[in-house]
Amino acid sequence: MRIEQEVAKILIKNKKTLSLAESCTGGLLSNFLTDISGSSKFLKAGIVAYSNEAKTKFLKVPSKLIATHGAVSSQVAIKMANGARKSLSSDYGIGITGIAGPTGSTKNKPIGFAFIAASSKKHDICIQCQFKGSRKTIKSQACKKSLGLLSVLLQE
Repeated sequence: MRIEQEVAKILIKNKKTLSLAESCTGGLLSNFLTDISGSSKFLKAGIVAYSNEAKTKFLKVPSKLIATHGAVSSQVAIKMANGARKSLSSDYGIGITGIAGPTGSTKNKPIGFAFIAASSKKHDICIQCQFKGSRKTIKSQACKKSLGLLSVLLQE
């Protein structure tokens, strides 16, 4: 069973809901989950907050936080996950921000660099990742990693 199917099964069984905040994945995680029949039982929404403006307006990420730490940071990923979860009154939220390439990298944030956060009412977890490959591969890896991170919260 694929990770998205495992996560869906747990969410449905426990009658829990999920909302997403995607930046570098551009809605791919939403696509993965909506490919599952019955996903409307657990998936409330997926917000593609690609611009900093969207992150602040729809997810309530403070613009000062983005200015201080950058859009690709653990602090922003956590706020994105929390913003998605809280704005839609979901049980869980996921926030993904990173650099899928082939442009946009810096010395400190190369192509494939990402932060992924998962949020519940109890607490948040965030990981730093360095993915390799094409833009499409990096996006897919980030989605799968985010579901793995969510599965950790689901076991609590």
